Amino acid sequence: MKNKMLRPMLAAGLLVLTAQPTATAADTSAGQPRPSHPPGDSDPRTWRALFDSNLTQWEIWIGVPHASVVLPGVPANADGKKRQPLGLNNDPLKVFTTTQEDGETLLVINGQIYGGLTTKESFGNFHLRTQFKWGEKKWEPRLNKPRDNGILYHCTGPQGAYEHVWKRSLEFQVQEKDMGDYYGVAGTVAYMPAKRVLKRWFYDPTGPMIRFAPGADGPGIHAAHLEGDFEKPNGEWNTLEVYTLGRTGVHVVNGHVVLVLQNTANLAEGNQEEPLSAGQLQIQSEGADCYYRRLEIKPITQFPDFIQRALPAAPK
Repeated sequence: MKNKMLRPMLAAGLLVLTAQPTATAADTSAGQPRPSHPPGDSDPRTWRALFDSNLTQWEIWIGVPHASVVLPGVPANADGKKRQPLGLNNDPLKVFTTTQEDGETLLVINGQIYGGLTTKESFGNFHLRTQFKWGEKKWEPRLNKPRDNGILYHCTGPQGAYEHVWKRSLEFQVQEKDMGDYYGVAGTVAYMPAKRVLKRWFYDPTGPMIRFAPGADGPGIHAAHLEGDFEKPNGEWNTLEVYTLGRTGVHVVNGHVVLVLQNTANLAEGNQEEPLSAGQLQIQSEGADCYYRRLEIKPITQFPDFIQRALPAAPK
């Protein structure tokens, strides 16, 4: 089924295209979604680059340094733990920097302190794509844990809402062996078809619709991506993409649709849901050095065919 054409609306610097996509039956032949992109999707005239050497479209928020990080002028409590975030555009260890490689800008994240690189602008109804690879170093408190990062979208509210670091948002998880997972950050809600395997919930386009939200009476805020290994070996570039249309978000890893969120919302008082369809972007620093390049975005009015085929069937 084709989506209705959407009408653009500009308000307070926010690009929002109103209306909802219509979900169609998923194509899960051989247990995998189709990886091919529509012809013409690489046309550079339709894309807006978000990186430049000075990161002029972004602002930096640095959270609470780990006790192992020694910074002049940053006091620690008696237990050795620092409790205050460094805050906005205060990045003494250069957690977020850029470098040039073969004539293009790379974002370099050293990961030494948790933080977020946040767009100054908000976006709705978009296709975001980038390339990502891991570096070598890891830092406390994740020195002995998988390398971790993330792309947060539909960010709203104040900086540091979650653990004094990240904004309220929907997370495209970027972690070793978990790229494309979903986390609801600081009070967001999403619905998706899923199945439970032991103690974990996995996205499954043929499964029942599950509500992922804070609280002990449900599955929680985390859903693993479609079962399978879609990542490149460490040190190689992965292509990561987010598609959003209305209150639907689609996570794509190296051409594979690995997770689809529906009816996204912010959780309000009384467990009420406020529709969520737009917001800022935020790239995490989370204890591992890594690199991004070719981060670009464009508005969309409908999902491409390969996304349409992978969308879960509409509830009857």
